Amino acid sequence: MKTEEYIALENQYGARNYLPLDVVLTRGQGIWVWDVEGNRYLDFLSSYSAVNQGHCHPKIAAAMHAQIDRLTLTSRAFRNDQLGLLYKELCELTHSHMVLLMNSGAEAVESCIKAVRKWGYKTKGIPYGQAEIIVCANNFHGRTITIVGFSTEEQYRDGYAPFTPGFVIIPFGDAAALEAAITPNTVAFLVEPIQGEAGIIVPPEGYLRDVRRICTEHDIAMITDEIQTGLGRTGKLLAEEHEGVEADLTLIGKALSGGFYPVSAVLSNKEVLGVFQPGDHGSTFGGNPLACATARVALRVLIEEGMIENSAKMGAYLLEQLRKIKSPYIKEVRGKGLFIGVELYPEAGGARRFCEALMRRGLLCKETHQHVIRFAPPLVIQKDDLNWALERIEAVLTKT
Repeated sequence: MKTEEYIALENQYGARNYLPLDVVLTRGQGIWVWDVEGNRYLDFLSSYSAVNQGHCHPKIAAAMHAQIDRLTLTSRAFRNDQLGLLYKELCELTHSHMVLLMNSGAEAVESCIKAVRKWGYKTKGIPYGQAEIIVCANNFHGRTITIVGFSTEEQYRDGYAPFTPGFVIIPFGDAAALEAAITPNTVAFLVEPIQGEAGIIVPPEGYLRDVRRICTEHDIAMITDEIQTGLGRTGKLLAEEHEGVEADLTLIGKALSGGFYPVSAVLSNKEVLGVFQPGDHGSTFGGNPLACATARVALRVLIEEGMIENSAKMGAYLLEQLRKIKSPYIKEVRGKGLFIGVELYPEAGGARRFCEALMRRGLLCKETHQHVIRFAPPLVIQKDDLNWALERIEAVLTKT
């Protein structure tokens, strides 16, 4: 089949809730992917940071294949021999006390919301039904009804009301606004260390340290959503490490399985996750042996193969080189590690056309919030590969 035929099938039978670039991919290895016509592309998006370890990493693939032949699912009615091992490895790696495994990032966020509300009622004594969670404007934490209810992106909310109450929205990067918004009913503050979908928005230096201090002083839970920023993407295992803080709850997903399987986790202190009792919460697939075996090796290769250090080094180089590009379209280049946004002036005509032009030159990336191009290649990328990409990026941003 040809590209046009695959696209026609999607358009005929699929829901129209996505606007992908018109490339139909069939194979991937490392930083490269191939389409059904045999054309090769450099992946500069990493499936929104789900394939930090590169496509089809052989060690992760081998672990998954081995587990498939042994045991894939038990439900949580029974124990399995991979679950406790992943718990231990995650806790030791991230200095967490307890772990709750789920499947998607949105499930991790929902689980965290339930946990901090229950903690507020059972431990803090907040009147039942009055718990408040503070969130940031331009946040992105997922697509469930509850989560889109506290989004400030109108399209994410349009047509889905009524929404779950109990959320207070403040500006991102403003620690004073957080302190002013806290009430006796506040249980938590939920924040992305760097806002991804909003356009790679980096907060002011010291923001997370101020957030940590404020949350501690007011006895509210600090929650960092590291589903995109975590697991090496910004040049640290977790982005919160750039400011030397530890959240009370940290949410990870995406790269937790290296792109092989949906796996997410709530990493927590014992005080908050400890409120859950048998029957309070669950997931048939959450913590299944296939997910755990895959995640264990995905974490191992991230550490053992120096991908986090490479993200810091290559990210600094990419950021430096992008800032050297003389283009009338570029308003700002920002980011940390290999998590970079190039914001364009409105007069540039939107980021989409530049992404399409880069696709035609063999580089795959995606626009976000109309005027921002997001660059997030796999963490295994090397300088020669970046130079190859930079040649094409400069050509498109200066000649398109």
